[in-house]
Amino acid sequence: MAKLSQEDLLAQFEELTLIELSEFVKAFEEKFDVTAAAPAAVAVAGGAAAPAEAEAEQDEFDVILTGAGEKKIQVIKVVRELTSLGLKEAKDLVDGTPKPVLEKVAKDAAEKAAEALKGAGASVEVK
Repeated sequence: MAKLSQEDLLAQFEELTLIELSEFVKAFEEKFDVTAAAPAAVAVAGGAAAPAEAEAEQDEFDVILTGAGEKKIQVIKVVRELTSLGLKEAKDLVDGTPKPVLEKVAKDAAEKAAEALKGAGASVEVK
Protein backbone atom coordinates (compact mmCIF):
# COMPACT_ATOMS: atom_id res chain seq x y z
CA MET A 1 0.00 0.00 0.00
CA ALA A 2 1.33 3.43 -0.91
CA LYS A 3 1.92 5.88 1.88
CA LEU A 4 -0.79 8.57 1.99
CA SER A 5 0.03 12.20 2.61
CA GLN A 6 -1.67 14.19 5.33
CA GLU A 7 -3.77 15.99 2.71
CA ASP A 8 -4.92 12.65 1.25
CA LEU A 9 -5.92 11.38 4.69
CA LEU A 10 -7.85 14.56 5.45
CA ALA A 11 -9.65 14.28 2.11
CA GLN A 12 -10.66 10.72 3.03
CA PHE A 13 -11.89 11.80 6.49
CA GLU A 14 -13.99 14.57 4.94
CA GLU A 15 -16.07 11.96 3.15
CA LEU A 16 -16.86 10.05 6.37
CA THR A 17 -19.99 10.61 8.44
CA LEU A 18 -19.62 11.48 12.11
CA ILE A 19 -20.58 7.95 13.11
CA GLU A 20 -18.00 6.44 10.76
CA LEU A 21 -15.37 8.86 12.03
CA SER A 22 -16.22 8.04 15.65
CA GLU A 23 -15.87 4.31 14.90
CA PHE A 24 -12.53 4.97 13.20
CA VAL A 25 -11.24 6.86 16.24
CA LYS A 26 -12.26 3.98 18.54
CA ALA A 27 -10.56 1.45 16.27
CA PHE A 28 -7.43 3.64 16.10
CA GLU A 29 -7.32 3.91 19.91
CA GLU A 30 -7.64 0.15 20.31
CA LYS A 31 -5.09 -0.70 17.62
CA PHE A 32 -2.38 1.68 18.90
CA ASP A 33 -3.38 1.67 22.59
CA VAL A 34 -3.78 5.47 22.75
CA THR A 35 -6.50 7.86 23.86
CA ALA A 36 -7.66 10.77 21.70
CA ALA A 37 -8.78 12.73 24.79
CA ALA A 38 -5.26 13.06 26.25
CA PRO A 39 -4.20 16.05 24.09
CA ALA A 40 -7.36 17.90 25.13
CA ALA A 41 -6.42 17.47 28.79
CA VAL A 42 -2.95 18.86 28.10
CA ALA A 43 -4.47 21.81 26.22
CA VAL A 44 -6.77 22.57 29.15
CA ALA A 45 -3.87 22.37 31.62
CA GLY A 46 -1.76 24.62 29.41
CA GLY A 47 -4.61 27.08 29.02
CA ALA A 48 -5.11 27.28 32.79
CA ALA A 49 -1.49 28.31 33.31
CA ALA A 50 -1.74 31.30 30.96
CA PRO A 51 -4.22 33.35 33.08
CA ALA A 52 -2.10 32.76 36.18
CA GLU A 53 0.89 34.25 34.39
CA ALA A 54 -1.19 37.21 33.20
CA GLU A 55 -2.32 37.94 36.75
CA ALA A 56 1.27 37.79 38.02
CA GLU A 57 2.29 40.46 35.51
CA GLN A 58 -0.31 43.05 36.47
CA ASP A 59 0.40 46.41 34.87
CA GLU A 60 -2.77 48.35 35.68
CA PHE A 61 -3.70 49.32 39.22
CA ASP A 62 -6.63 51.01 40.95
CA VAL A 63 -6.14 53.49 43.79
CA ILE A 64 -9.08 53.17 46.17
CA LEU A 65 -9.78 55.69 48.91
CA THR A 66 -10.97 53.67 51.91
CA GLY A 67 -11.20 56.50 54.45
CA ALA A 68 -10.69 60.27 54.61
CA GLY A 69 -9.18 60.41 58.08
CA GLU A 70 -9.23 63.51 60.26
CA LYS A 71 -7.94 65.96 57.60
CA LYS A 72 -10.80 65.66 55.14
CA ILE A 73 -10.15 69.04 53.49
CA GLN A 74 -6.51 68.09 52.77
CA VAL A 75 -7.66 64.79 51.27
CA ILE A 76 -10.17 66.61 49.03
CA LYS A 77 -7.37 68.91 47.81
CA VAL A 78 -5.16 65.92 46.95
CA VAL A 79 -8.04 64.16 45.17
CA ARG A 80 -8.57 67.30 43.07
CA GLU A 81 -4.84 67.40 42.22
CA LEU A 82 -4.83 63.75 41.16
CA THR A 83 -8.02 63.92 39.13
CA SER A 84 -9.80 66.46 37.00
CA LEU A 85 -12.74 66.60 39.42
CA GLY A 86 -14.25 69.82 40.63
CA LEU A 87 -14.62 70.69 44.31
CA LYS A 88 -18.12 69.21 44.68
CA GLU A 89 -17.23 65.96 42.87
CA ALA A 90 -14.02 65.53 44.89
CA LYS A 91 -15.94 66.16 48.13
CA ASP A 92 -18.61 63.60 47.12
CA LEU A 93 -15.89 61.06 46.31
CA VAL A 94 -14.22 61.56 49.71
CA ASP A 95 -17.58 61.42 51.52
CA GLY A 96 -18.61 58.23 49.73
CA THR A 97 -15.61 56.10 50.62
CA PRO A 98 -14.61 53.45 49.74
CA LYS A 99 -14.38 54.73 46.18
CA PRO A 100 -11.74 54.49 43.44
CA VAL A 101 -9.76 57.69 42.92
CA LEU A 102 -7.71 56.45 39.96
CA GLU A 103 -8.43 53.37 37.85
CA LYS A 104 -6.18 51.39 35.52
CA VAL A 105 -3.04 53.45 36.01
CA ALA A 106 0.61 52.37 35.92
CA LYS A 107 2.21 51.02 39.08
CA ASP A 108 4.41 54.06 39.73
CA ALA A 109 1.50 56.47 39.25
CA ALA A 110 -0.64 54.40 41.62
CA GLU A 111 2.12 54.37 44.26
CA LYS A 112 2.66 58.15 43.99
CA ALA A 113 -1.08 58.80 44.30
CA ALA A 114 -1.34 56.48 47.30
CA GLU A 115 1.59 58.22 49.00
CA ALA A 116 0.06 61.66 48.38
CA LEU A 117 -3.29 60.57 49.80
CA LYS A 118 -1.66 58.91 52.81
CA GLY A 119 0.38 62.08 53.38
CA ALA A 120 -2.89 64.01 53.58
CA GLY A 121 -4.17 61.60 56.23
CA ALA A 122 -6.34 59.29 54.12
CA SER A 123 -6.35 55.53 54.17
CA VAL A 124 -5.74 54.08 50.70
CA GLU A 125 -5.67 50.69 49.05
CA VAL A 126 -3.90 49.86 45.77
CA LYS A 127 -5.27 46.90 43.83
